[in-house]
Amino acid sequence: MSETADERTADILDVSGLQGRREQEVTDKVVASFDSAKDERFREVMQALVRHAHAFVRETRLTEDEWTAAIEFLTAAGRITTDTRQEFVLLSDVLGISMLTVAVNEPNLGDATESTVLGPFFVQHSPRIELGGDIAHGASGEPSWVSGAVTDTDGNPVAGARIEVWEADDAGMYDVQYDDGALAGRAHMFTDAEGRYRFWGLTPTPYPIPDDGPVGRLLAHAGRSPMRAPHLHFRVTAPGFHTLTTHIFVSGDPYLDTDSVFGVKHSLIRPFDRHEAGTPAPDGRRPEGTWTSVRFDIVLRAE
Repeated sequence: MSETADERTADILDVSGLQGRREQEVTDKVVASFDSAKDERFREVMQALVRHAHAFVRETRLTEDEWTAAIEFLTAAGRITTDTRQEFVLLSDVLGISMLTVAVNEPNLGDATESTVLGPFFVQHSPRIELGGDIAHGASGEPSWVSGAVTDTDGNPVAGARIEVWEADDAGMYDVQYDDGALAGRAHMFTDAEGRYRFWGLTPTPYPIPDDGPVGRLLAHAGRSPMRAPHLHFRVTAPGFHTLTTHIFVSGDPYLDTDSVFGVKHSLIRPFDRHEAGTPAPDGRRPEGTWTSVRFDIVLRAE
């Protein structure tokens, strides 16, 4: 009966323990090379990185050809990255590292709204709209009336909170993925004196993360879907409060359980109620086609 790779590895290392000691010596030397770093946190992170990376090489018995392929993969990720496309963010997302970092740094505390991933398509300077305005700016899709209130964990309204929102159009594309340079499907606004907000957006639809690069090839090789569950991005800031980065997701969507970046949290799933054409919206508008409405109340935790 043939041996497994693990059994063969064990046989090699059990001959005298010499190979294991030689490998450990390499790790120990590299870890020690960071001992003189003046920044304590830098030293802690780099030494942990070395220990875990070296343990991965030993555990998998990584070949030189495999390591060369990994270097080529990372090089390709760097080459395809631009000001509007961050392949390394995609890589972090599909490996679940982004969501794990969120889980470590953004624990679910009491009634505060849960965080999720930022994603690769946030931009710093979105256009401002007044409350009740339209973030679409020409992006295609079914209109959606989004409203809610921002409060603290005691239920007090947070006036003047800045709310950034952004989303893909119904073709699954963000504005920055087009070549015309126009900003669409994104905006920011400020809550009123009662902490309330409202705007017109688009009913979120599922879309694939950019899969024409190395991360897409990784997913294809793994037999994994690149599809994201439909969602609308929020980033909320207010003086004295912790910045919230989150989404809302469309209830009932089949991709909720297979979101390619593991970003779905049950508390962030909301029903998008559909209304017939001509039905009056809360602001008096009567859309010519169907439209949806959703309420998303946001709770910020103190800084």
